[in-house]
Amino acid sequence: MREGELLWTPDAKRVEHANVTAFSRWLEREHGLSFGSYTELWRWSVGDLESFWGALWRYLGVEASVPFSRVLGRRGMPGAEWFPGARLNYAQNVLRRERAGGIALLHASESRPLEALGWPELAAQVRILATRLRALGVQPGDRVVAWMPNIPQTVVAMLATTAIGAIWACCSPDFGERGVLDRFAQLSPKVLFCIDGYRYGGKPYDRRAELERILAGLPTLREVIYLPCLDPGAPPPRPDALRWSEVLDHPAIDPEAFRFEQVPFDHPLWTLFSSGTTGLPKAIVHGHGGILLETQKNAIFHFDLHPGERLLFFTTTGWMLWNFLVSTLATGAIPVLYDGSPAYPFPDVLWKLARDADANMLGASPTYVEQMARSGIVPRERYDLSHLRSISLAGSPATPGSMAWFYASVKEDLWVANGSGGTDCCTGFVGGVPTLPVYAGEIQAPSLGVAARAFNERGESVIDEVGELVITEPMPSMPVSFWNDPEGRRYRESYFEQFPGVWRHGDFFRVNARGGCFVLGRSDATLNRYGVRIGTAEIYRAISTLPEVEDSLIVNLDLPDGGFFMPLFVKLAPGVSLQPVADKIRATLRREYTARHVPDAVIPVPAIPMTLTGKKMEVPVRRILLGTPPEKAANLSAMADPRALDFFIEYAATQQDFPLRKG
Repeated sequence: MREGELLWTPDAKRVEHANVTAFSRWLEREHGLSFGSYTELWRWSVGDLESFWGALWRYLGVEASVPFSRVLGRRGMPGAEWFPGARLNYAQNVLRRERAGGIALLHASESRPLEALGWPELAAQVRILATRLRALGVQPGDRVVAWMPNIPQTVVAMLATTAIGAIWACCSPDFGERGVLDRFAQLSPKVLFCIDGYRYGGKPYDRRAELERILAGLPTLREVIYLPCLDPGAPPPRPDALRWSEVLDHPAIDPEAFRFEQVPFDHPLWTLFSSGTTGLPKAIVHGHGGILLETQKNAIFHFDLHPGERLLFFTTTGWMLWNFLVSTLATGAIPVLYDGSPAYPFPDVLWKLARDADANMLGASPTYVEQMARSGIVPRERYDLSHLRSISLAGSPATPGSMAWFYASVKEDLWVANGSGGTDCCTGFVGGVPTLPVYAGEIQAPSLGVAARAFNERGESVIDEVGELVITEPMPSMPVSFWNDPEGRRYRESYFEQFPGVWRHGDFFRVNARGGCFVLGRSDATLNRYGVRIGTAEIYRAISTLPEVEDSLIVNLDLPDGGFFMPLFVKLAPGVSLQPVADKIRATLRREYTARHVPDAVIPVPAIPMTLTGKKMEVPVRRILLGTPPEKAANLSAMADPRALDFFIEYAATQQDFPLRKG
């Protein structure tokens, strides 16, 4: 399968029923705007921001207690001012979907079969928990954090927190003590939701010892709300902790009597965390209004989700995709939550779940596809997938072969929508369009309202050339701020330093002549590991505690077949043997962070390449390992010791295909 080969063309029925078609007709009917193609619609959406986002607000019927005075007060980036004057609440706009007898979400785990949670039950629990949080003294702007798995209780906790104007943040329970504290301690949280452990791959993981240390590292906590998942009779982590069951054991709250906190458009909603490449993970603050608009726009037009349709996307609560998945509730779609391993008790368990849930869309990663292909799994031979009409591919660049696999192994009439975005804006920048053809290895188009372009080094927009992924116009879901960055210095350095006034995302990017897009991996030092970004600083912080290692450098390589290879290069202390140190490194990273932090190989080197200012040269090393000539990959005059690159140049020459591990 070659890049650019036609894989699928939507038929007339698909085009007729697409949400983007309905929106185009509404624009013509209500605003007298006519567009002959998706490209024309996109150009209008990024060329006339006020008209597009104002029309989208009306089209979605956003519920606000106070209207906005205008769509865009200040246009420049960073600091664009969206919908000044408006007052609204994210959770209120989600729970307005409440209706008797309706299903809100489906959920399953390794130990529990698929079950439904109805809208009346979900909404009632949110109102009770929100009322209890208020009674416990939680006020707008307070931080509420959670160390919880992908289960309905976590959804309830998030909606209850945001309903009262408090700020939500979450880590999945596979995060170790240091990974959690690196994130949560920055926020000085008032409340923690937590569990005693979880099950994964058929094994129980008791996390009570880690929880005890997490609590000790969060001195600002006033309340701990505890949900025992492994042992219902386990004692609470501290004497004053409240059990989930007792917090929810209160009379129902009349929906008419419940008061959602009305907040400005950019009032902090939740905090997501960057990978922490250059220090502690950045605490990225998103606002109520921006997330409400952006996630609905993405779900409706680029996932083409309709009310009542079901979306299954494997994720953990530590990934921005979980926030997006839960936000699809606002569209009337039904998210399917799965808590467990995607390969247990058998490697195609997600396909069984898709069948059982009558999923209309399945989210997968190219890496998952490679695993299916290597295992010889052909889902169409084992499962009735008649309800499945689309696939969302995300997490890493999709190869032509990974996209073609779905047509050969699942079904021929299938919209395979490759996409890419980020935690930074909690959305997709480029993605699927159900009215356009699907070409192998290609993302169909930039998303509506996203002025995504490829810039060369001179800041010029280029076609059919690899450049930097940039966003040239503001978006409502761009971060409100970074936490503890009052002057906005770290925010500006992260996105606007290279091209002032233009968002630089940190991905290599190409756009072809027909508007198809290709995201080609990170252009910075961030590690994209199985679709989850990991910061090199987290790796280095853990390794710095080991006296056997003098220094280290880690990179992640996107391989041509869609897999990854993440080697860790270490300079060992004199007289130290590699193997016991390598085992210790793996154990440390798995314990303190996650299994994704564990390198594929630990390789001894004589020296770590550094700049004259003492910075590790991760990007030049990665480029050399991927085949870039050394003189183009690194500025030798800026190095403390240019000879430190010699090992990597030789290694690249002898290990160009990196056969040690793929995927």
